[in-house]
Amino acid sequence: MDFTLMIFYVLFFIVIMYFLLIRPQKKREKKAAEMLSALKTGDKIVTIGGINGTIVVIRENDVVVESGIDKTKLEFRKDAIREVIHAELESDN
Repeated sequence: MDFTLMIFYVLFFIVIMYFLLIRPQKKREKKAAEMLSALKTGDKIVTIGGINGTIVVIRENDVVVESGIDKTKLEFRKDAIREVIHAELESDN
């Protein structure tokens, strides 16, 4: 009886950990992968370092971003992009 109860508790905690940790992480990864695959030239983005800019060139794993008044061109890996700023969000600011 004690052994089966212990196995039940272990399985219960594994299921709880799956729904609290693993599943939400996979959803975030899937959403990020969809965002990166949908990037196009002209998109306004924010990097993980907080740099705002507009995508000028897209390569397989890299993007060239134009940023600032001087139109400085910076090259980033695609996975350094945190978010794409959509036009409707930009007009609210």
